[in-house]
Amino acid sequence: MSEHTFRDTELWHLHRMRRFMRLLPTEPRCKLCHSPYKGVGRLLKPFGFAPSRKNPNMCRRCFEYAPLGGLEREVGILFADVRGFTSLAERMSPEEVSRLLRRFYEVSAEALLRHDAVIDKMVGDEVMAIFIKPLMSEPPIEGMVSAGEEILRAAGYGGPEEPWLPLGVGADFGTAFVGNIGSDEVVKDFTALGDVVNTAERLQGCAGPGQMVLSARVYEGVRERYPAAEAIELELKGKSEPVPARVIDLRVAAGTT
Repeated sequence: MSEHTFRDTELWHLHRMRRFMRLLPTEPRCKLCHSPYKGVGRLLKPFGFAPSRKNPNMCRRCFEYAPLGGLEREVGILFADVRGFTSLAERMSPEEVSRLLRRFYEVSAEALLRHDAVIDKMVGDEVMAIFIKPLMSEPPIEGMVSAGEEILRAAGYGGPEEPWLPLGVGADFGTAFVGNIGSDEVVKDFTALGDVVNTAERLQGCAGPGQMVLSARVYEGVRERYPAAEAIELELKGKSEPVPARVIDLRVAAGTT
């Protein structure tokens, strides 16, 4: 079976499942397959129709339990990372580090899920999220940038109080391979692969505390919201030419630089 035929078959099955699940009562339900989580939906949980750890607005069947493979599509990729985490951790006890990271994960998850992101990973001092248009109630670039700003504000930037975490954000938008990667026998995970992922991570690496570094393509989608964003060119690892970007600095907005 060709890849094109496989995708058509999968979409046909998803369409049939969505039509069936819509007949079952009770909200809330998965935004993809429409399986309900409550009422009769409780009987479906053993089969994977329960909230996903990637985003509870979608079910495990549509993510963790989905088959290996995926497809290329345009997505937004956001990274948030603690600046100088190694030196920060040296001055804290392991328990204090654990509490700090748990708070970081919690405020990040709240902001990302508000904008229908798929949380790819929360590992160490870093968070990665994928913004996929069919899953979102707003344009992916706008939602991604809003989520990034909300994460920084939740860390204390842009307000009267001193930030409680040195945090930077990077974001890019482009074509990636999106789907379950790995092996059924070992481990598989829903993720995104491609240059857009690498670029977003590199941009995040250039962000200072309280800053969000956006690729030129992302900035074009939010230009009117941030007309004063600083234009820069960055020498990014693996890139043959300087990469144009824009910096949104919440410390500048708050007058705390």
